[in-house]
Amino acid sequence: MATYLDRILEVHRGAAAADVRPLEELLRCALGQPPARGFRAALERSAADGSLAVIAEIKRRSPSKGALNTELDPVAMAARYEAGGAAALSVLTDEEFFGGSASDLVRARRAVDVPVLRKDFTVSVRDICDARIMGADAVLLIAAALQPGELRDLHGCAIEIGLDVLVEVHDEAELAVAESAGASLIGVNQRDLVTFKVDHERARRMAGVIPESAVRVAESGVRDAQDAIRLRDAGYHAVLVGESVVTAADPASAIRALTGGN
Repeated sequence: MATYLDRILEVHRGAAAADVRPLEELLRCALGQPPARGFRAALERSAADGSLAVIAEIKRRSPSKGALNTELDPVAMAARYEAGGAAALSVLTDEEFFGGSASDLVRARRAVDVPVLRKDFTVSVRDICDARIMGADAVLLIAAALQPGELRDLHGCAIEIGLDVLVEVHDEAELAVAESAGASLIGVNQRDLVTFKVDHERARRMAGVIPESAVRVAESGVRDAQDAIRLRDAGYHAVLVGESVVTAADPASAIRALTGGN
């Protein structure tokens, strides 16, 4: 029986196999983009005083929850997130499963000064180039979606063209693969990508085995300030939050609560 992840990867790998755009031209275009804003550096600055950096996500829907905010305006939402103190944004660009687009990322980034992560199921070098060309400052690589060699090669390519890389893991085995690929920005996703269920203790269990030198990000299932405090106290520098802020009546206030602001 196919899982959520199987179906999503089948679509993305199929698209990658059909993509015949000249790779050398894409790489030249990616290398010619203006300097990125520094995603990792923004998280480090925000967390320097012991507070928690928030990566606020622009997301219309998800396979597990269905519609979240289908009428979302990425420009208005990005501005609200920045006003609330978000250190960075995450923008879903997957269209079929999450209702996102490259246009969402372009428009959101133009509306703010904070760096932006392209959140998608990245499976090829062309995906990496596209992220840089559309203006992303960082790209997500999911250890569960890639072979170790793929993760290493895509990580290296992203760094070479000027992107920061958030490598997402779920357990110790995936963390070891991320470390061997050179990851220094590591996210622990509390959502199981096979069942899409959330384990609220996963990040706390994993916190102790992530290298001290890494910037640590807890992803998914962050519901409120209490969750954020527990994750900060466990050793995380940042949280990536989607559902609870994208559906909030006042997204700026929701983010201030997560950061500990008023």
